[in-house]
Amino acid sequence: MSINDDQAIDQSSLDLAGSFLEVLRTRRSVRSFSDRPVPQEVIETLIATAGTAPSGANKQPWRFVAVQDADLKRRIREAAEVEERKLYESRANEEWLTDLAPLGTNADKPFLEDAPWLVVVFKLNRDDEPARETDQVYYTNESVGIATGMFLAAAHVAGLATLTHTPSPMKFLGEVLGRPAHERAFMLIPVGYPAAETRSPDIGRKPLERIMVVDAGEAPNADDPSRSLPSSMPPDPRNGLSGSPD
Repeated sequence: MSINDDQAIDQSSLDLAGSFLEVLRTRRSVRSFSDRPVPQEVIETLIATAGTAPSGANKQPWRFVAVQDADLKRRIREAAEVEERKLYESRANEEWLTDLAPLGTNADKPFLEDAPWLVVVFKLNRDDEPARETDQVYYTNESVGIATGMFLAAAHVAGLATLTHTPSPMKFLGEVLGRPAHERAFMLIPVGYPAAETRSPDIGRKPLERIMVVDAGEAPNADDPSRSLPSSMPPDPRNGLSGSPD
């Protein structure tokens, strides 16, 4: 392979990475959802994408429970709001409430009923595959976190909006959904199309030089400070649509 071939491959990789970044830069967390339905086949495909994630010893210690039933969503909302009221009234310290203030959140969670789907991610504390050699699982938080991130990215690429919701404690999710004791709720993700009136607070993302260092701590463009770096910052809101970049 010639030097020119290598350079062409490098440029192709850069172009593909840049294209993916441009798509992901527009991802915003959304708290207002349209009632437009999302076919189950779409949710299946998103979860299959999440299932390609790496995991400790390939144990794949995750379960994605997709909820569309209106009564189940109502029960989840009611239980979540009980915990959220406790958070805002007594559990959260002043620093926590200060950090939440720019997001404009409160204990009311209508999106848990408005979104056409709730995808509840559970982490498995033991391997329950019938053909397993052992039931041990490894690096479950890391593994499930990676799979969840891939789910969020896939949903955005599919044109859907999501929200990472973590009411604490989340034990009620296993109870409402009838999950076995070795499955522990990890995250609750409303999924759907954003409502037309969705807006976001003016919140930015850290520049690359604040989240990346090279080798022993050099800036990414230390060799050429004039070189512009790729940005995680979202572009201007699209057609009035945005959500908080959390």
